[in-house]
Amino acid sequence: MDPAGLIGLAIGIGAIFTAMILEGGNPASIMLVPPLILVWGGTIGVGFIGNTLKDVIRAFQALPKSVLAKTPDPSKTVDTVVDLAERARREGLLALEEAARGIDDPFLRSGLQSAIDGTDPEDLRQLMEDRITTKKAVDKQNAKFFADLGGYAPTVGIIGTVISLVHVLENLDDPSSLGHSIAGAFVATFWGIFSANILWLPIGARIKRFAELEWHQMELALEGLLAVQAGSNPRMVGEKLRSLLPDGGGAAKDKAAA
Repeated sequence: MDPAGLIGLAIGIGAIFTAMILEGGNPASIMLVPPLILVWGGTIGVGFIGNTLKDVIRAFQALPKSVLAKTPDPSKTVDTVVDLAERARREGLLALEEAARGIDDPFLRSGLQSAIDGTDPEDLRQLMEDRITTKKAVDKQNAKFFADLGGYAPTVGIIGTVISLVHVLENLDDPSSLGHSIAGAFVATFWGIFSANILWLPIGARIKRFAELEWHQMELALEGLLAVQAGSNPRMVGEKLRSLLPDGGGAAKDKAAA
C-alpha cells in the first residue's frame, strides 16, 4: 500500500484542527448535525445528478483501491516480458502457454494467450489498445466524479450558510443568541470548503494518478508482448522497455547487469 494518501490526509486534518485549538477554538463547535447532513448529503446527491448510477458505483468502488492498492511496479512487468522473450527465443511461442497461467497481471496474461493462439500482430495491438482505451475512459470518469464533488461542495456549503442566516434574521428579537447563531451559520461553509479541498479533490487526483501508472504499465506490456511475438532479441526488448520507465529502469538495469 502506498501511504502517501493517508499521510497527507492525517497532516491536512491535523494542521486544521491544531490551528483551531491554538486559536482557542473548540473542534466540537463545528460538529453540528444539520450542516453535516446538508453538505455531505447534498454534495453526494448533486453528484448523482450528473452521472449514471453505474458511474457512481464504479467511482466509489475505485475509492478503496486508490487508498489501499500497491503502487504499480512497471519494472516487474519488464522483467516478466524479458523472461518470456528468452523462453520464446529458445523454445518457441507455443512453449509459453504454461508460463501464461502463472502470470498475475490479467492484462499481460490475456495478451500473451492471444499471441500464443496465433492472433495477428496488428490485431493483437488493436485488441490491447482497445482494452487500454476502455480502462482510461472508466478511470477518467471515476476521477471526474470526485473532482465534480469537489466543485459542488463549497457551493452547497454556502447554501447551508444562507439557510442558517435566514433563520438568524428571523430571530433578531433575541440579541443574546445572535453571536452563537451567526457562528453556527458559517459551519456549513467550513464543511463545504473542507470536504472539497481535503477529501474530494485530492481523492480525484489520487485516482487519476494511480490510473496513469496502470496505463503506463499496460502500455509497457503491450510493447513487450509484440516484441516477444516478433521473436525480438531479449536483451534489446529489455533495453527498449527499461528506457520507457520513469526512472530509466535503474533497479532493473542493476539486476540485468548483475
